[in-house]
Amino acid sequence: MGHLDSDAFAELLGDDPDEALSLLADLNAATDEKLRLLAQRLAGQVVVDLARNGPTARRGIGRLGLAPASKQSGDLDLDASLGPILLGRATNAPVSAEELAVQAWKRSDTALCLLVDRSGSMFGERLAAAAVAAAAVVYRCGADCSVIAFAEDAIVIKAQHQQRSPEQVVSDLLRLRGFGVTNLSLAMRAASHQLARSTAARQITLALSDCRATTGGDAVGDAAALTELVILAPAEDAEDARALANVLGIRCAPLAGPSTVPTALAAVLQ
Repeated sequence: MGHLDSDAFAELLGDDPDEALSLLADLNAATDEKLRLLAQRLAGQVVVDLARNGPTARRGIGRLGLAPASKQSGDLDLDASLGPILLGRATNAPVSAEELAVQAWKRSDTALCLLVDRSGSMFGERLAAAAVAAAAVVYRCGADCSVIAFAEDAIVIKAQHQQRSPEQVVSDLLRLRGFGVTNLSLAMRAASHQLARSTAARQITLALSDCRATTGGDAVGDAAALTELVILAPAEDAEDARALANVLGIRCAPLAGPSTVPTALAAVLQ
């Protein structure tokens, strides 16, 4: 009791990473307090390392645009700035940086909202997959992402633009245990509310769920209102998720286990 063999765990992680991650997720709810704290400390390190070392999604190609010289550095655009310059010369008045336009590269940015299904089936492998997905989302997007766990209600673990480390998000997520019904419609509305705070050019909702809604009515309308929705469903239980994806005309990526999450995320974010 209260002992976690790190060497044995490292060996299991090398032989069967999905089994090791699932075990670690379950140990976060151990009745022995010392063992639970050891598992929580190890989970933050292992899960975040896996998320960090996975494939990195391309951030997109930047585009050249105009911006006020007061807010952005770059080459002066004479055509766009000629009017204020001539007026300044004619009136012998200085031209402010706000009136001058520069050419600057603008990166195509992406905001993410991760919806984690925490209904009755959330434990072991599914809980571990959720933790890896949350760490990967926070690691890749920084502040402009949100993580929401949902069942009958919706719990915001990380709000859009809130500064939280991947380790903090993983720790809070692993404390949750699955229970209750699944209000998929509420989850979609919660994602819309969080992404409305972002100014990113691309806004994606990632639903980590089997999409078997058991309360809250039809989720199709709320899901269709989202700018972009991608479903990440457990490979062994993806029938309802695929059906919803077909109705909406969106992507549904199967997850074979927690260790496949970084690759799946990189694929859907292309």
